Amino acid sequence: MKTSFIDKDTIVALATPQGVGAIGIIRVSGIDTFAICNKIFATKSLKKIDLTKKASHTVHFGVIHDGDIVIDEVLLTIFKTPNSYTSEDTIEISCHGSGFIQQHIIQLIVKHGARMAQQGEFTMRAFLNGKLDLSQAEAVADLISSNSSSSHQVAMQQMRGGFSSKIKLLRQNLIDFASLIELELDFSEEDVEFADRTDLKNLVTSIKKIIQRLIDSFEVGNVIKNGIPVAIVGKPNAGKSTLLNVLLEEDRAIVSEIPGTTRDVIEDEMTIDGVLFRFIDTAGIRETTDIIESIGVEKTFQQIKLSSIAIYLFDAHDVTSAELRLIVDGLTPHVHNSHLLLVANKIDKEDLEYIKKEFAAFPDMLFISAKERTNIDELKQHLVALFDSKTVNVTETIVTNARHVEALRHTNTALFRVLEGLNSNVTGDFLAMDIRQALHYLGTITGEISSDDLLANIFSRFCIGK
Repeated sequence: MKTSFIDKDTIVALATPQGVGAIGIIRVSGIDTFAICNKIFATKSLKKIDLTKKASHTVHFGVIHDGDIVIDEVLLTIFKTPNSYTSEDTIEISCHGSGFIQQHIIQLIVKHGARMAQQGEFTMRAFLNGKLDLSQAEAVADLISSNSSSSHQVAMQQMRGGFSSKIKLLRQNLIDFASLIELELDFSEEDVEFADRTDLKNLVTSIKKIIQRLIDSFEVGNVIKNGIPVAIVGKPNAGKSTLLNVLLEEDRAIVSEIPGTTRDVIEDEMTIDGVLFRFIDTAGIRETTDIIESIGVEKTFQQIKLSSIAIYLFDAHDVTSAELRLIVDGLTPHVHNSHLLLVANKIDKEDLEYIKKEFAAFPDMLFISAKERTNIDELKQHLVALFDSKTVNVTETIVTNARHVEALRHTNTALFRVLEGLNSNVTGDFLAMDIRQALHYLGTITGEISSDDLLANIFSRFCIGK
């Protein structure tokens, strides 16, 4: 069990969101949980119940009372140590969703000896008591904030230990070799080698490949967690704002026949087939003397560079195939790692077969009418397909946490120094120093190595009741 730097007193907090609802859940955890709840919980006839004699994971109907005053009828769920989320004695009180009732019960529990929980303190106690490692604890926050099927799957996989088990295995393999090298240092005067250098080199090379794959997965993990940025770009009056409104199914952007209406970036999110997309409507790309509009155009090019997918939308009867080729060539320097998707708009105004023949040189082009909502579903499915083609399966280990990927990069650097040392035949003490560095950074991911400041920073991002 890990040593806690927080008080081991009893804490209480509302575990459901603030606001009026059908029910609210109040969570109490700590050594005095049952003693406190025994004072305020009773049957409907106010007959006392000794909760310590009730079995764990059982639910009891009764009332919360303050002396002779009944506050609410509740369901009280018991979780006895160590079989609870925090590993401590825990009780969850399901009361009616009135904010007044919830606060009255919480204040009553505080009056009898508990204190208000800090942000993330329940999950911090779960970590400190060995119920979760640090990466699993962080995945709890990701699970709560998940807003798409893919982000939910990744968070669930990490919370169940998929990522941390891989890190622990890599770390253990390094520890096994490090212990042999440390043993060599104890017999340095006898000039013996317990750790085979060839085996160590093969191990480090293998671990570096695995870590690099994890680092590379962060690009995908980041878009799964935060949404795939899709920039909608094109000339003024190409229908970009109309397309944004149609995709979001609401009037998010101003639609006007006046060129240059959109002068800043407009952004909103939508989930398509379980994948979160962040659509970004940008200022029309054209030469302009208007200072404000020119700033908007510059932001457009910035958004293209930052996006995973750039939709170039154009008026199908206002651009020729030759002109489009020049436009694509001009956009290419700005499209780094993103995918450029050409979309011909306003097909309702021209014969579709004629349009397709005109742009036959662009086989992956899509043809839509944003105004008439023609082929919008086809566009959405194409976006999902683009995401699927560039991502790994979400059942694989994917890194979504910036702290984790930074630790992996430091680990990789330390392992690179180990390989350099092996190639240069350095002595065991230098190898041991670099291996210790790699072990240190791997340990910070799962919490084998942590500091009070690090933990406080991580758990401060949680909600109070978690």
